[in-house]
Amino acid sequence: MAAPFSPQGAAAGHLQLALETFERLGARPWADRARAELEATGAKAPGTPARGILNDLTPQELQIVRLARQGLSNKDIAAQLFLSPRTVGYHLYKAYPKLGVASRGELTTLDLADSA
Repeated sequence: MAAPFSPQGAAAGHLQLALETFERLGARPWADRARAELEATGAKAPGTPARGILNDLTPQELQIVRLARQGLSNKDIAAQLFLSPRTVGYHLYKAYPKLGVASRGELTTLDLADSA
């Protein structure tokens, strides 16, 4: 019996090829974006370093936390990531305890810089 079709699995294959191509060409910003998108599918990008405090966050939570840290509202984050503002709020709600913060304002005290 064949495995069921997975859009994430199909995307991961294309993103992996894109990542390899961008790295070979030295197009770091594009490679970084492909790596982040690949991780968002749940796949592990090769050469991705450990993220320390960020290890407990899902790729989606990390992406949302970074945008919130920049001062974007839930509505702005939602529009950028094609999510609902309520979904953004949910991801922040789940991420705060993992990061040891209680509010959006405390995100500015965290070092969220890494490879993504």
